[in-house]
Parts: sequence; structure tokens; C-alpha cells
Amino acid sequence: MFSLDEDDEGEISVGESSDAEREMTPDIPQAPSVKSFDDGGDFEGASDVDQGTLRAFVVAVIYANAAVLLVALGPMVWFFEGWSRVGPALFVAGLLAGVRTYQTYRSWKRSRDEADGEGDGDPESGADGRDPDPDAAPPEA
Repeated sequence: MFSLDEDDEGEISVGESSDAEREMTPDIPQAPSVKSFDDGGDFEGASDVDQGTLRAFVVAVIYANAAVLLVALGPMVWFFEGWSRVGPALFVAGLLAGVRTYQTYRSWKRSRDEADGEGDGDPESGADGRDPDPDAAPPEA
């Protein structure tokens, strides 16, 4: 008479799907497998990376992390601790680290552009053979 028997007294099925729900639910798609950089654990794939690129990347990451830390920490130290000399100094150091990050990237990009441009016969053209700035005035002789 009651929906609860003596055997499942007080038990309700929460979170369990019925057979009809399981039949109507679509299959969960599987993500494609991706080969990771370090499959063997010995970094043998690292030799494929250009050493200049690897160095610039590591240096830029270190500078960027320092910039984020110091730019955030400087004002907090100044405001919460009242260190009116240390806080601004940390903030300025963070800004300088951000500038160094940008300089590192620009230096790497310039070296890549020079390496790509070495094969071209025309020094005025870009790496793809086109004029680098089509709106620029032609150079005067």
C-alpha cells in the first residue's frame, strides 16, 4: 500500500539514473590523445627547440613572474604595512621587470626576423618578399 517497503525503509534513489534516462543520454565524447613533450621523462624532445628561443622564453617567464609579483606586492606592502619606501620601490622594480620582459621578447623577435630575412636577396623587403610598410614613402636616393 505504501511506496516504502520494510526492506528499503527510508531509502530514496538520489542521483541514480533510470533505464529510460540512460537510454536517452548521449554518449560522452572522448578527447583526442595528445603526445606530451616529456613522454620518456628524459627531455629528449628538448633538443628540437632552438637554444635562442628556449633561453628567451625562460628569461621572459622569469621576468614576467617577477613583474606580476612585485607590481602586486608593492602597493599591498605600502598600504597594509605602511612601508612608504619599500612599497613604491617594489612597484617600480616590478614595472622595470615588465619592461625587461618586453625588451627580451623584442630582442628575440628581432633576431628571428633577421634570421628569416637572411635568405632574401632584397634587403628592403620583409621576410615574405613584400614591402614591410606599403603606406610608407619610398626611400629617397
